[in-house]
Amino acid sequence: MAFQILLNMLIAVIWMLLKNNFSPVEFMLGYIVGLVLLFFLRRFLKFDFYFRRIYALFKLIILFSYKLIMSNYDVIKIILSPKLNIEPGIIAVPTKLKTDWEVTLLANLISLTPGTLSMYFSEDGRTIFIHSIHVPDKEAAIKEIHDSFEKAILEVTN
Repeated sequence: MAFQILLNMLIAVIWMLLKNNFSPVEFMLGYIVGLVLLFFLRRFLKFDFYFRRIYALFKLIILFSYKLIMSNYDVIKIILSPKLNIEPGIIAVPTKLKTDWEVTLLANLISLTPGTLSMYFSEDGRTIFIHSIHVPDKEAAIKEIHDSFEKAILEVTN
């Protein structure tokens, strides 16, 4: 991935030299031309296009922002309701993530959303125990974590 970024910047600099214009706009145009060239050359050079990971990282940030806003709304709704009708619980979430930093990222994303807290990891580090302020259906909560955060992390890292 680092090689592709350097190659893309080199293409952008060559673009500026050919155009004989050293402005930031020309650099960005050259960078976009480099992106297009790398995208089409990925078939012949047999590498994964690096911009796919950047796009996946952007999607992860948007997903986290959405989940943060929605969980804030849910916690405010619980706090402001006249009757405390919650079902707190601890759920064990097995994960398909391979490395320790991926599991740590998942645990941090879960802990940063209000109403949930990562409490403990299993001995092998592949199961996270999470306390939630309101979890009426544990299986649905586990499926939701797998379909949102875990899937987005896997897109970024694979």
